[in-house]
Parts: sequence; C-alpha cells; structure tokens
Amino acid sequence: MTAPEDETTEDTVYQGRVRLVQPVKGFRTGFDSLLLAAALPVLDKGEALELGCGCGGALLPAAWRMPGVAFTGLELSENVTRMAREGARLNGFSPRVTIENTEASEWVKPHENRFDLVFANPPYFEPGKISQPGEGKAAAYIETLPLEGWIKAMIHAAKPRAPVILVHRAAELARILAQLDRQAGEITVLPVASKTGEPARRVLVRGRKGLKRGPLTLLPPLITHTDDGSARTPAAQAIIEGHPVAW
Repeated sequence: MTAPEDETTEDTVYQGRVRLVQPVKGFRTGFDSLLLAAALPVLDKGEALELGCGCGGALLPAAWRMPGVAFTGLELSENVTRMAREGARLNGFSPRVTIENTEASEWVKPHENRFDLVFANPPYFEPGKISQPGEGKAAAYIETLPLEGWIKAMIHAAKPRAPVILVHRAAELARILAQLDRQAGEITVLPVASKTGEPARRVLVRGRKGLKRGPLTLLPPLITHTDDGSARTPAAQAIIEGHPVAW
C-alpha cells in the first residue's frame, strides 16, 4: 500500500526550535538545506527570497535566524507549497513568510532589484543524467529550469550589491562560476567534503550582484565527518544546531 501524495510528517530542526511539515515520500530536509540556511548573512531588516524552497527546510530556519526580515519562498509543487505554508504557520512566521506556488523564472520578472538577499538549493541533476529518483523526488533532484536560468533569476531579483548564495554539487562549480562571473563580484567558494582528504561533493557559492569582477576566493573545505565516518565534526554539528557558517 503506497502513501497518499499529500501524506506528511511534522518534524523539527535546530533542536526543536523550528518545525517543518514534510512529505512522507519525496524530498525531505537534510544537511544541505541547513547548510544553506547557516551560510546566509544575518540581516536586521529587509526582504529575502528563496527559489525552490520546498517544504521550507532552508527558508524556515533562515526566518528563525532573522526575525526582522520578510521572506518569500517560490515553490513549483502545489502540495509542497501547502506544506511550507503550514510550516510557516506552525512557527508563527506567517505574517512575514510568504510562499508562492509558481515557476521561479516567470515570477521574478516583475520583481527586478527587489530583494536584499537571494538564496537557493537548485535541483542537482540535468534530465537524463541520473536514473529516475524515488517517488516524489524528481522535482527536487532533476532540473526543470537549467542551472544557468536559475542563477539568472536569482541575480535578476537581487538588489544591486545584494548577496546571492547557493549550495550545489561540486561537479557543477564551473557552470555556476561561468554564470556568476558575468553578473556578480566578490565571489567566494566554500567546498564541503565528507572527510579530510576526500574530494568535495558540495560547494557553497556566494556573490554580490553587479560588482566588478575581481579575484575569486576559494576557502579551505568544510569537513562534515570524522575520518572514520562515525560522527559529525564540530563544524557540522554547529550547523545542525543553528549556528552560522563563518565564511
């Protein structure tokens, strides 16, 4: 017997301080979402936008970290949009967290230069590059909008000089930098590796809209697990507990 498409669980992150409503089958919040939330600069006020917010795995922790900021999340799935809205309600964020059920590249067109911060965890794979993901996960893992279009939409919505931040596969770093290089400056890359000495599998990338091209900063990797893989490193544990990434 299969679970209904809209069957959900209520879960928490940040040691119970942030509540999430998530699908039983489909993309569920993991370390990448919390890593993205932890990588955001803490603003005292203004507006922030997440493209592809899912059930709020990065958006709602970010809203908890920045109580003076209004957040907008864009999500293509109607079911997942409802979950994100319910999560915002459960946390008392509804007055300042809006979830739009929409396609990102179209939604941003009338919102050029609006947001003080834009962030995203785009789908990681191009169509046909991996086998079909499990039930309910295709939208989270397979690009419906090319990565280049995703970054273009992020830049479009950001105010001049505002930061744009994304987490993605390290294997796609060249695509990310090629797009950012034409539209942003102060680009910083933080590789994320599971163990010391292993290749990075993820990257955090940050740029600021419209700044002149300058030297790229490549930071030492953030290591998430001990060498024997038995435990998280203090840096990874701090992210899970709600502390910021210093980068």
